[in-house]
Amino acid sequence: MTMMKELPYTPKAVIGRREMVELPEMQLVLCAKADTGARTSALHAENIEQFEEQGQPWVSFTLPGNDSDSPPKAFRMPLHDRRRVRSSNGQQEWRYVIRTPMRLGSLAYPIELTLTDRSNMHHPMLLGRRALRRLLVAPGAAFLHGNP
Repeated sequence: MTMMKELPYTPKAVIGRREMVELPEMQLVLCAKADTGARTSALHAENIEQFEEQGQPWVSFTLPGNDSDSPPKAFRMPLHDRRRVRSSNGQQEWRYVIRTPMRLGSLAYPIELTLTDRSNMHHPMLLGRRALRRLLVAPGAAFLHGNP
């Protein structure tokens, strides 16, 4: 029987497969799914358009309201990057990437989010490996850092 290796780091926290996260710069609180198979995190967005402002690349997009009574929220943010991403169904697509602070429980750090249509998915946000660095995911647990 082989011995288990030591972790190469001390985890900052243990999170469940789903957690409530806050994007304070965007004034949003969302249910996010931890996905260790995804490299980059993703945020559901609609009407995504790139534009320039004072010679710098920006992106505008809308997020649907929380329910049928609340209107969509419009955002304009600096464009951080544009990347080719392979989605869960194997399709490759170019996505715009924004960078914004995230809070998960007592943790707070900046993350990169690709903007994409996740309307057919259960969660509006996916936390990929880059955002999960130094965290351990407990797949049998959910909302360890606060209830929805």
